Amino acid sequence: MSNWYQLEISEVLQKLDSDASYGLSATEANRRFKECGFNELIEQGLKNPWQILWEQLTEALTIILLVAAVISVFLGDYKDGLGIIAIVVLITFLGFSQEYQAQKAIASLKQLAVPAVKVRRNGCMQEISARYLVPGDIVLLEAGELVPADCRLIDSLSLRVSESALTGIPEPVDKDPEALPGKDLALGKRRNALYMGTAVTYGRGEAVVTETGMATELGRIASAIETIEPEPTPLQKRLSQLVRELAIASLVLVGAILSLGLLRGENAQLMFLTAVTLVVAALPEGLPAVVTIALVLGAQKMLKRHALVHHLPAVEALGSVTTICSGKTGTLTQNRMTVTVLDVAGHRLDLTARLRSYSPMLDAEERPFLLSQPPALSFLLAGGTLCSDAQLEPDPEEPRCFHAVGDPTEGALVMAAARQGLWKAELEQSLKRVTMVPFDSRRQRMTTVHQFPAALSQVPIALEMVWYWSRAIEAANYVAFTKGKIGSLLEVCDWVWVEGGAMRLDGNWRERIDTAKHQLTHKGLRVLGIAFRLLPSYPVDGWEDLERDLIFIGLVGMNDPMRPEARVAIETCKKAGIRPVLVTGDRPRNAWHLAQELDIASDRRLLTDKELNCLSERELEDLVEQISIYARVSPQQKFRIVRAMQKQGHIVAMTGDGVNDAPALKAADIGVAMGISGTDIAREAADLVLLDDNFATIVAAVKEGRVIYDNIRKFIKYLLSSNVGELWVMLLAPFLGMPLPLMPLQILWINLATDGLPALALGLEPAERETMNRPPYSPKENIFGRGMGRDIIWIGLLMGLVSLGTGYWYWRAKRADWQTMLFTVLTLSQMGNALAVRSERDSLFCIGLLSNKPLLGAVILTLGLQLAVVYIPFFEKLFATVAMPAIDLALSLVLSSVVFWAVELEKWLLRRATVRLSI
Repeated sequence: MSNWYQLEISEVLQKLDSDASYGLSATEANRRFKECGFNELIEQGLKNPWQILWEQLTEALTIILLVAAVISVFLGDYKDGLGIIAIVVLITFLGFSQEYQAQKAIASLKQLAVPAVKVRRNGCMQEISARYLVPGDIVLLEAGELVPADCRLIDSLSLRVSESALTGIPEPVDKDPEALPGKDLALGKRRNALYMGTAVTYGRGEAVVTETGMATELGRIASAIETIEPEPTPLQKRLSQLVRELAIASLVLVGAILSLGLLRGENAQLMFLTAVTLVVAALPEGLPAVVTIALVLGAQKMLKRHALVHHLPAVEALGSVTTICSGKTGTLTQNRMTVTVLDVAGHRLDLTARLRSYSPMLDAEERPFLLSQPPALSFLLAGGTLCSDAQLEPDPEEPRCFHAVGDPTEGALVMAAARQGLWKAELEQSLKRVTMVPFDSRRQRMTTVHQFPAALSQVPIALEMVWYWSRAIEAANYVAFTKGKIGSLLEVCDWVWVEGGAMRLDGNWRERIDTAKHQLTHKGLRVLGIAFRLLPSYPVDGWEDLERDLIFIGLVGMNDPMRPEARVAIETCKKAGIRPVLVTGDRPRNAWHLAQELDIASDRRLLTDKELNCLSERELEDLVEQISIYARVSPQQKFRIVRAMQKQGHIVAMTGDGVNDAPALKAADIGVAMGISGTDIAREAADLVLLDDNFATIVAAVKEGRVIYDNIRKFIKYLLSSNVGELWVMLLAPFLGMPLPLMPLQILWINLATDGLPALALGLEPAERETMNRPPYSPKENIFGRGMGRDIIWIGLLMGLVSLGTGYWYWRAKRADWQTMLFTVLTLSQMGNALAVRSERDSLFCIGLLSNKPLLGAVILTLGLQLAVVYIPFFEKLFATVAMPAIDLALSLVLSSVVFWAVELEKWLLRRATVRLSI
């Protein structure tokens, strides 16, 4: 059932066949346990190691490489076959290792142990593991405990529950057992229902369990995630397309070369071996290894920035993101209530600017600044602190730092007061609490009574004026502080505190207070009022007598402040052409205010849950381009929003930390979860986990993703243009009447020497200047787009013509070293190509030869290895080379630089054309 909140308690107990005072019998509880199973979520998201391994081995390019290896071995070319198999083993190991380690890391992030819970069975209260709860159990919940299952509230004593992980609303919800009318109420509005995974922050209550395990709201979300099939990343789509195109092209070209060789009367076995070698040359067998290594290195860089990559392809996919749908609580905000405004008669103090320099922890040595402010402001904070149950506790790792424990709202008051030197422990030591009236959802107020010290020396500075006034006017020995919602508080206030004294709370003052409240709530703040009353003697009557004739002190405005780095991160995203969208379960006013602070939306258009429910899928798809704020949305609606954006062609990243974010995290192209505040379900559904919960880390990850994609394009351009150069040599040589220009082992050497370390070093190329100052490339872009296909052809053709022309010249001169000369020019031309393609626009002399030292080292090493192949006798025999005179070596170095200068000339012309267009 989903309508427990609509039923009276007696109906709920009747349907569950339970008794509030007796609970379930042990026999009945055992029967229900056998029927319902453990009260826990079933982990379905983690893959077993064999599944991960199988996915790595069934990649399209990996399969083609394995086929090429089998053919090589079948034809007796064991070196080629073993070399390709070694590459397959390497890329499989790297991909498997990264994903397996990420899954282990995700599992280790689970911080919450299975809670113990107090349950009534056989008429007695006992404590059991929450795993053994069944529907119908009567449970007792107190502040600081997690709700162990979905429950219907039976009785409440000032019970408040934080449901931010489930609904996205940061403020705790006041719970009341009364039945609620209305159909399909949002979870955040079901005030008599408690949900698994939420936390009790204040008071206590008794409830009956209605659902357990996967039948809970938490379980339903976990089940829904498993039905979502993730889309392939842009890189996976592009590489699959590349593999198909290369396979067709290489087979056609190699078939042509094989046919021409056989027609010329070349040895059939040699030509078949050459054909297989050319297949290896045409297919960039090093590409999967280089891509995988680049992604792993990118993942390691992100880990240093506290971002854990769960799925390796997500590293590059971040660079293609066009839209970031961000949750609010804990993602763009700090997920902690904080006092931002103090308002007393005649004075208002905005603390927002100071909050930017505050850490979530309170340093005991922080210097107060309220000492120079009106005394009433200190009095306001002192009253709010005394009228609260939250406490400050030292941090285990840093004893001089403190954090608030208890209800988030009260914790905000206590923390704000302590930052001004008003420590709660010291205040309560001076003004001992003698009694209290707990918060009640009907009264919307809480009152505490404190005894004044006898001597002025024992009175805190913030309360000295009130102490003097109590002695002079009232001769009071006790003071009662009351806090609550403004409307509720003003009902019991007759006076207002003005400049150290009480004035009658007339219509003008009430209007002024009401105006101040509306001003603060309009800014998205939660507003509380603080009042007090002096008592001549110890109060013995009930709250009706205690909460009357109060003196209104002032208002406190608080909210969940945005993260200090969030604004800069949003600005960077917008410069990078990425559209930020706020998708939250919080109130429309709060969402709108935060969006304005962060400059997410320039207009007032937002959609709420009710408006979303009225839209068809097509209508939503038409609207997503125009709406940047979604408020009060449910988990299903977040999922709908992500899907609608994807149908409009967007690559969507979804950030979040709550259970309510998990379906959208799984559906998004990139799911980004919070590692510290995030729930287990959110982390398991995500592709990326932020270990520091820092929104700015997403921007760094996006930049890293763009760099990786740019570098992948660079080494694809380098690999294919080099391979095309080899194919041109082999294809054109027969038309010039030349014998076989390159031996199979020479081709294999070129691939080994040039496709290995230099290509890998290109994957380490640092970011180019405009990386985050341009829009993301279209997710539909062909990997050969933006002129890369054209460049591959002309660079390869130039490389082939220069090499073949050199070999042809020496062959016509009947030089014995003609093949060695061709072989050397072709190999070293690829090194010039590697240096030239480091940037698509900037010259090598601008970006600096030493800005990628691994590539420079790889080029020098390849040059040294080529010299060894040419001049060491053992390798001369193995590779059929001839030692060249020094003059020929120098000439080969000059000729091999032609490709480098040609690419540099193209980039110069491109820069010049861009300058002319800008003028």
